Amino acid sequence: MIATLFHYDFIRNTFIVGLVIGIVAPLLGSFIVVRKLSLMADALSHVTLGGIAVSLFLSKVYPPLAALNPLYLGFGFATIGSILMEKLRSVYKHFEELAIPIIMSAGMGFSVIFISLANGFNTDLFSYLFGSVSAVSRADMITIVIVALVVFLVILLLYKELFLLSFDEEYARVSGLRAKAFDLIFMILVALVIASSMRIVGILLVSSLMTLPVAAAIRIAKGFKQTIIISIIFGEVAVMGGLVSAYYLNLAPGGTIVLISVLILILTIVYQKIALKRVIRNRGEENDTISE
Repeated sequence: MIATLFHYDFIRNTFIVGLVIGIVAPLLGSFIVVRKLSLMADALSHVTLGGIAVSLFLSKVYPPLAALNPLYLGFGFATIGSILMEKLRSVYKHFEELAIPIIMSAGMGFSVIFISLANGFNTDLFSYLFGSVSAVSRADMITIVIVALVVFLVILLLYKELFLLSFDEEYARVSGLRAKAFDLIFMILVALVIASSMRIVGILLVSSLMTLPVAAAIRIAKGFKQTIIISIIFGEVAVMGGLVSAYYLNLAPGGTIVLISVLILILTIVYQKIALKRVIRNRGEENDTISE
């Protein structure tokens, strides 16, 4: 039954994009969670929605622009939003978290205005909001794969710098690392991954794919690199399982992917508690043996 699934080009495109996003989203998410910026993904997803809404509005007002892929404006808006967020973080030095709700509010306001100008929700917009198994074209696939490769290579090249900034930002600045430049690069990478992921997970749920697998991995991992590897495995299980479920049950893939991610998180929490109880019991038995 699964084999027949891949007879369709659009399904193959969707699963290729899913495999790619299942790697880069948790990869970046690991740094986001450690830096306590989990809500940043939510803010940038709202800005991305603004770009999509503007693209759909322009295609309606000027029909020749209908050929323009909304993904491109989504990339553009998300990148601009990430740059503005980083600027606001430097303006509010003692209240850096304010940058997130400011950008989120601006993005949502922008989205609502252009959605109303485009005469409200339609099928295309719903697919961007909640993801779609059939919405990924070959052009989308190529664009997303290229973006993901760029993100992966940048993370690979700048891993040490991003690791240091994530765990000890003060030391990184004192040691002469150009923290602002690396922060900006990181924010842009996050924006690109969010814009890429929206075709599969949906704009409103994309932050979940960047945080839930990491939240689950943290429960059982013994180091940062192990957290990245385990979170990628969890991300791939959620994405693949979610896409298959969405196709056969005729559901929005974003919802199925997120629910599987939540289930994985619950299972890791339960596993950790059982493992902890087992360790405590074994130690108790060892102490009893020694006392005898």
